[in-house]
This record gives sequence, structure tokens and C-alpha cells, in this order.
Amino acid sequence: MYKKIVSPFLFLFDPESVHNFTFILLKLSFKFPLTKYIVSFFLSLEDPKLEKQLFGLNFKNPVGVAAGLDKNAAHIREFSSFGFGFVEVGTITPEPQIGNPKKRLFRLEKDNAIINRMGFNNEGLEKILTRLKNNYDVIIGGNIGKNKSTPNAEAKLDYLKCFKKLYDYVDYFVINISSPNTPRLRELQTPNFLRDLFKDLNIERAKRKKYKPILIKISPDLEKNKIDELLQIIKHCKIDGIVATNTTVNFPKLVSKSKNESGGLSGAPLQNKSNQIISYISKKTDGKLPIIGVGGILSAKDAINKLRCGAHLVQLYTGIIYEGPGIAKKIKKQILKEI
Repeated sequence: MYKKIVSPFLFLFDPESVHNFTFILLKLSFKFPLTKYIVSFFLSLEDPKLEKQLFGLNFKNPVGVAAGLDKNAAHIREFSSFGFGFVEVGTITPEPQIGNPKKRLFRLEKDNAIINRMGFNNEGLEKILTRLKNNYDVIIGGNIGKNKSTPNAEAKLDYLKCFKKLYDYVDYFVINISSPNTPRLRELQTPNFLRDLFKDLNIERAKRKKYKPILIKISPDLEKNKIDELLQIIKHCKIDGIVATNTTVNFPKLVSKSKNESGGLSGAPLQNKSNQIISYISKKTDGKLPIIGVGGILSAKDAINKLRCGAHLVQLYTGIIYEGPGIAKKIKKQILKEI
């Protein structure tokens, strides 16, 4: 029904406006007591065989929501009802920011892709924190970044502030230094900055009673020598895993009308590049480094391919937009067939 009726109607309108309207409608519909149970009945699929133990956490299934879809941690319960095993919220910055000027989100329907240049638009740490203090029945990841106004020389302070304040309210952290939509952010993917940041994050983590995993989200545009360098840092600094990958700025051949827009490309055209990086990391680390695979999952087959490449968990963003939230159940059914 989603692909035949819902998405054709929604795709008639501006992507960002539709996104906001849909989320408002979703929130309102879940205020009715029966909505959650109806949605869970049709879309949820739980089985002990789907459970995954990774970096000390018990995921009820390996299919998650990627950062960027629920930037403000406002729809965690809804995504849990749709059957996702974990929800990564953010990217969260210390101060609220409106992001880049609109229009900044573009559908490439003929390519099954999206270009975005959102720019970490979010309501800020304090407001998001009030929502995360609620109790949830799903694993939550906190994707953190720096404010656009923060110079790179002071970027570490932004990450540390988010890390400290969110520590008791998320299950794992993702350090986002790979978004192409915040000026000069990708310049932080350097050994000196990362060693310095991870050292301070580990010091702060050691003060806490409960251990929280730290992952880093990388760009799909990194050369192999840079990935090797990063893997050495991850090993030396005892970082728990990697999210591969963020959006790309090196576009393949596209055919949709908005193909020349600037920003980060996600969806089907990113799939092969993401898979190649996941395979490379898995082989370099003998499959021992936990990998969350994201990029170009628009079907159950795509998710299985990510897992075969070496990902331990998978995340969706563009796939949910094009295929609807029912894609999680389809992936889980396929995983059960493959076991």
C-alpha cells in the first residue's frame, strides 16, 4: 500500500515539508491507544534468532534507523513500534541550529536516491535531552557533532559537552565527523584530532559506572590509506566500532532532475561504495571490529548483502523514505530465511 498509494501522493510535495508533516501526523496518530498495537501487529516481527549481541548491548534485531531521520529524538517509540531494533538519533549539537538555507533536501526518484545539505539542523542538546530522559524499549544511539559556528580548533569541546550530558540517556555514541554539509567538518578526520578527542572521551567514560560504546561514522569518500590510518587509531584508542558510511559527495552517473544539486548523496547509488568499504574494513580487522552498515539499503536483499560484506548491524534512511517503514519486517523475514 505504501508504494502504490502513500508514497506517490507524498512525493507530489516538497521533500522536507512532507517529512515534517508526516512526522507530525505520525506523532498525533500514536496518541490514540490502539495505534501502537495495530502498527506492531502488522509490522513488527520478533524472534530470538534475530537477536544480536554487540559491544555489550543486546539488540532485539539487527535492523536500525540511521541518524538524520529522527534528528530530535521525537519519534523513538514510533520507530520501535515499526519493528526497528535500534534508533540512532541526531546529529545532536550543543546549541540549537537551523541548518543550511532551504531548499536543501532533494528526491532523485529515478535513481532511488536523496541529496541533502541539511547542515545538522536540530533543536539542540538541552531540548533533545528532555525527550531522552523518558523510558524506551529500544536501544538508542546518540549521534553527536559540532555546531557550525564552532571553529575546528574548539570542536572537541562540542563533542565532549554532548558526550557528558547524554551519557546516561543513550546506549551508544557515534562521533560524526564525516557529514559533508557542515563546512570543514570532514577536516577533523585527522589522526591528531581523533587521538586527542578519543583520549578525552575515554577519560570521561572511565569516570562512569556503566560502559557506553563509542563508534565513529566515516565518509565513503576516504581513500584506503586513510581508512588504514583510521583503523590504527580505533585500535590504539580502544574505540568500539565503526558506522560505514555517511553520504557521498563523489556522485556516480545520475539521471534524475536534481542530479546537479550539491550536498550528500544517499540511497541506491551509494550502495556499492558503502559495501566495498565495509568489506575492506571487515577483511582488515578479521571481522572483529563491529560495523554498522548503512548506505543504499532499499530491499531485504540489499540488507543481506551488507551483512555478507561484514556488517554486524544495518541502518536505513533513504530506504524508509522510498519503501516505507514496513521494510524492517521484510528484512527480518529474509534474515530468518538465511539463518
